[in-house]
Amino acid sequence: MVDSTPTLKQRLGGRSVYLIGMMGSGKTSTGRPLAERLGYGFVDADAVIEQAAGCSIAEMFQRDGEPEFRALEKQVLNSISQRHSLVVATGGGVVTQRENWGLLHSGIVIWLDVVQEQLLKRLQTDKTVRPLLQTADPEAALNELLAERKGLYAEADLTVVINDEPPEAVANGIVQLLPELLKDPTQRPGD
Repeated sequence: MVDSTPTLKQRLGGRSVYLIGMMGSGKTSTGRPLAERLGYGFVDADAVIEQAAGCSIAEMFQRDGEPEFRALEKQVLNSISQRHSLVVATGGGVVTQRENWGLLHSGIVIWLDVVQEQLLKRLQTDKTVRPLLQTADPEAALNELLAERKGLYAEADLTVVINDEPPEAVANGIVQLLPELLKDPTQRPGD
């Protein structure tokens, strides 16, 4: 007898998966193995923005300011959303622009919610320049950003709480959680 159960990729039906969360939450490092497990392509939205701007995000913030960066981020997200079967690592602030949510919800939105102490540790060891943390008190700036964004991140279709699990384990966890999210709402239990 042939198993006619659709694969996870078939059940996704080409819908892209958007990873959201704070800077340092592991969207890129989780996105790559997740894309591989789903048989999807992978896109790092920040890398596309840097390519389009011809400079790093830190340089763009300094040169053009955050409003210009957010405008380009929206254009890039719009372009990415025209494609399908992608895992997309978004920038941490993509959720702050209300119009981005329509694009994000064209796919499945997953919030990588890293425990705050772990997030701070990650950011302290990461060499990436984070424009919004270039202050006298980066920890206070991070706490303020978290407070501002937590409610926005919570609009995701799925939240994955992360302590210190490696990206591959997080990707595996998402693959295990997705089928529950993709259940047909018209099916009654026991059908």
